[in-house]
Amino acid sequence: MSAWNRWKLLWAYLRGRGAVLALPVEYIVETTAKCNIYCPMCPRETHPQPKADMDEAVFRKLVAESAGTAEHMMLIGLGEPLLDPRIFDRIHHCAAHGISALISTNGTLLDEKAAARLLDSPLSHITLSFDGYSKETFEFYRKGAKFERVRDNFLRFCRMKHERGSKLQITVQMVRMDGNRHEEAAFRQFWQSVPGVDLIRVKDDETNVLAGPSAARTGARRCHYLWRGAMYVRYNGDVHPCCQSYMLDGAPVGNIASQSLREIFDGEPMRRMRRLHSSGRAAEIDICSKCCTAIPHPLLAAGSLLLHGRVVRALLPLVERWARLFPGGRLLDRPVRSSPQPLVQLAPAPETAARNTAPPQARQEP
Repeated sequence: MSAWNRWKLLWAYLRGRGAVLALPVEYIVETTAKCNIYCPMCPRETHPQPKADMDEAVFRKLVAESAGTAEHMMLIGLGEPLLDPRIFDRIHHCAAHGISALISTNGTLLDEKAAARLLDSPLSHITLSFDGYSKETFEFYRKGAKFERVRDNFLRFCRMKHERGSKLQITVQMVRMDGNRHEEAAFRQFWQSVPGVDLIRVKDDETNVLAGPSAARTGARRCHYLWRGAMYVRYNGDVHPCCQSYMLDGAPVGNIASQSLREIFDGEPMRRMRRLHSSGRAAEIDICSKCCTAIPHPLLAAGSLLLHGRVVRALLPLVERWARLFPGGRLLDRPVRSSPQPLVQLAPAPETAARNTAPPQARQEP
């Protein structure tokens, strides 16, 4: 069923069809909206979130309706997954329905007990978010997280995975921004030497929080996310066409608590977006005109519809690195940005306010 579902998605994408008689292969599911740190590049800074978790009935309905077609669910969103008291049960529930579960963590709660529970679970992939190589840079971008504690939590987790011979795939990820791009080489070198790490990903910041609004794209490619997913399901059941929609103030295309998944994915809001993308009029969609996500070459997009999500995830860091060698959007069509906005932290302490309003490399030492 999964292979046939993929073929139907691929055919609809290649033909540019608005109607899609299939379901996404990938979902981003915000099982909790709670977080315990503050990051200047996070949409939480512009979209305050409640201290709320996804209702279990909503989660189970989504899993039940996507079973057989969904290949994996990323149990992440604008919250820290390890703050969800049901996260381990949710991972097992996905696996029981043939869906691979993935999470991304800031590492603050990844102590030895949590590490052991994750390694004992059927979790298939975890992203360890570590946005800097040095203490100063890391703690600038991860307010409330301690460099040494998070680093040691990640190192212990990787070591435990290696010693157990676990098949869990570990990606260590840094979001490339103005204040940490000078540390990319050191970041890669350090984590490449750590047993248990499978992939290292340095990705561009795809939010509008720090980078400012984008001006225009280099081409008019249709966004494959509208056909493939990942659809973004918020803690309250609201469904968005992609992870950028909510952050860009887009309206949800449905709610899984009151509608079926098929009604939402093949509903008129989704059909309209696909039609506009297929006719080269994506800029008429407000969220798409402001989106900072890179759109892959149609051949890469088709590949992501043909290949299983595990393969796509493994190839993604390589594609992103190759794309930097081929400018002009040949592999990844990135928006042309306007000048970045000044970086401002929320409520800094008075004695550090002057030093904390710019990335580490831009600060002037006394």
